[in-house]
Order: sequence, then C-alpha cells, then structure tokens
Amino acid sequence: MKCLIACEFSGVVRDAFRARGHDAWSCDLLPCETSGNHIQAPIEDVLRLDVAWDLMIAHPPCTHLCVSGARWFKGKLTEQEQALKFVQSLLAAPIRRIALENPIGIISTRIRKPDQIIQPWMHGHGETKATCLWLKNLPKLVPTDIVEGRVGRVHRASPGPDRWKERSRTLPGIASAMAAQWSQ
Repeated sequence: MKCLIACEFSGVVRDAFRARGHDAWSCDLLPCETSGNHIQAPIEDVLRLDVAWDLMIAHPPCTHLCVSGARWFKGKLTEQEQALKFVQSLLAAPIRRIALENPIGIISTRIRKPDQIIQPWMHGHGETKATCLWLKNLPKLVPTDIVEGRVGRVHRASPGPDRWKERSRTLPGIASAMAAQWSQ
C-alpha cells in the first residue's frame, strides 16, 4: 500500500507503516527527525503529483484550530479561516482512504464532528491527550493496550522553542495501531 503521512516531521507514523511493509512517505515543510522516505515540501504540491496514494494520514498544524489556544481566537480570525481551508483541502484530497487528526478544536464545529476521539492510554501510553480523528473509508481505531496511567504530560511540558514539537508528535502506540488496523 502506498501511504502518505501529511504534515509529519517525526517519521513516527511513516515508520509504523514501513515496518508493516508499506511504501510509506512522510511530508512536511520541515526536515524529518529520522532517516527514511520524506518529502520536504508543501503537502499541496505533493497532492498535485501524479501519484496514486492508497491512504493519507494528515496531521495539520493545530496552532489556529485547537481549543488550547481559544483565548487568542478573536485576534486570529484570518489565520483560522486559512487553517480551516487547509483542513478542508486535505479532507477533499483525491485519496480513497483518509484520516485527519487534530486536538479538540474548531474543526468539530466549523467543518464536522470527528468520527472518533482517542487517548494515548488506549494504546499503551500512560497519559491523556484527547485526539480527534476524521475518517474517510477507514474504521475507527480499536484500543490496543489500555493502561492505567492518566498523566497530562503534554500539558505540563516546559515552555521553550520546541514545546510545540513535543506536543504534536504522534506516540508510537497510536502509530502502531493505525498501521495494524488500517493496513487492510
């Protein structure tokens, strides 16, 4: 299966699919943190290429979309509209199977409600971080390893220039569940 992991700089989801034998590629404006198949370019450019992708998992930036930044919403209406148009373009991409993930935010009210909300503790990580999934021709993820821990690690991350990277990185247990359950 040919998989495109949009807006991913970490390679975590890409590598989970590659471990299962798929031709998976990450794509981001940033270079990838790990070696492997990575396209450093705008996802819009990649979607215009003559490539028949079987699956896309998109992680659009949540800066102007998620409720953790709600106190600044009033001052960034233009940025929000641009971010929502970007999300709509990803959901409308000419790919048969699509998953779009983002924290709880305005996608739910401005575009549509998510098909599913998952937590890291459902997939082997003892922490909380509600993550919404909007699915096209994909089943909901089934929990793979429910653990007891319920620590809000990403919310307690120290301030700093790379805090956003730590908060946005997909955890390996979730990536493995995606690869295992969406590889059919």
